[in-house]
Amino acid sequence: MTGSPDTTGRDALAYVASRLVRHSAEFSGAPSLSGAGPDARLVLMAGEAVILRAAPAALGTALLTPEEAERTGARAVEIFLGRVEGRPVFAGAIPGDDAALFPEPDYRALDLRALAAEGAVVREEQGLVATAKSLLAWHARHRFCGNCGNPTTLTAGGFRRECAGCGLHHFPRTDPVAIMLVRRGEACLLGRGPHFKPGMYSCLAGFIEPGETVEDAVRRETREETGIAVGAVAYHASQPWPFPASLMLGCVAEAVSEDIRTDPDELEDARWFSRAEVVRMIAGDHPEGLTVPPATAIAHLLLRDWIDGLIGPAPGPAA
Repeated sequence: MTGSPDTTGRDALAYVASRLVRHSAEFSGAPSLSGAGPDARLVLMAGEAVILRAAPAALGTALLTPEEAERTGARAVEIFLGRVEGRPVFAGAIPGDDAALFPEPDYRALDLRALAAEGAVVREEQGLVATAKSLLAWHARHRFCGNCGNPTTLTAGGFRRECAGCGLHHFPRTDPVAIMLVRRGEACLLGRGPHFKPGMYSCLAGFIEPGETVEDAVRRETREETGIAVGAVAYHASQPWPFPASLMLGCVAEAVSEDIRTDPDELEDARWFSRAEVVRMIAGDHPEGLTVPPATAIAHLLLRDWIDGLIGPAPGPAA
């Protein structure tokens, strides 16, 4: 049985809470699951889905026991994440088809979006699973050295890979993304991509490029997608986004123009929405059936904080 999150605001954001005390890339020594004892636990990714042990009338858990892990045999990658309340925790990857080794009703295989939407595990496990997924995805993409092409080996429990050919050390990376509530007076600018659910509008967003500040990324992405010029920008909140390994940097931006010119390669549509309209979109009773992302997403937090007056006055002039 699963339960829907009943929190709001920052407490509703998916993937942000975790009790993990991380193993460090500075430490070479790390235990193995086979030698860590019965108190060890494993987060197991089958393709894009995490394996959960179901619990009747309660939330499930992604923390499998060593005995449960044995049914998979050898795993493509196994890493040591660190410790949760003193207990060693690992992450492993198996092919998606091997999820059948964990049949319902005792187990479930859920992708991380469904995990968050359903509130299928306690909030602190969402952050742990996000860490596991992002690290495992990084290992899958970095089996060879980008400098010399030789195979790399997993070290530091999985927080580093090393090349025997040229000696280069490779470390896991996070891709920063700027996501922005662009406002002008009592209205905010929202857009919808062609891949969005019908009727859903969200804050604009885009990857931060090398050598670019967060503020300049907000200005560039807003102009590229909508033609709107942005002046002052202020940081508001952040959210890990494990698809596969991004960090959403939530910002508030002040528009200095109004005329929208969308790029069809970027957006299907963009509009200015009044506070009253956003209230109805959040409530799900907008007359056009328009909606915003769920409370688990940072776009929702930016919009709700704007509506609730938790976003302060315009920041100072642009640098």
